[in-house]
Amino acid sequence: MEQPTGYVVAVDAVLRHVNSARPDAPVRPDRPRRAPLAPTRRVAASALRRLADRIQPAPVPATPRCS
Repeated sequence: MEQPTGYVVAVDAVLRHVNSARPDAPVRPDRPRRAPLAPTRRVAASALRRLADRIQPAPVPATPRCS
């Protein structure tokens, strides 16, 4: 072999790749990300809810029935 260093590096890289897929491999859980627009969404939702309450048609009053 002309490049023994290349062989050693390749074998090391392959072993690291193969061993990383093992079930007992160490894992780092993802950190929960905060919603970037949460306050804006909350304000928009409350404004839309108030608007919907204002323009919602009123229920038709029940007509008294004479029997």
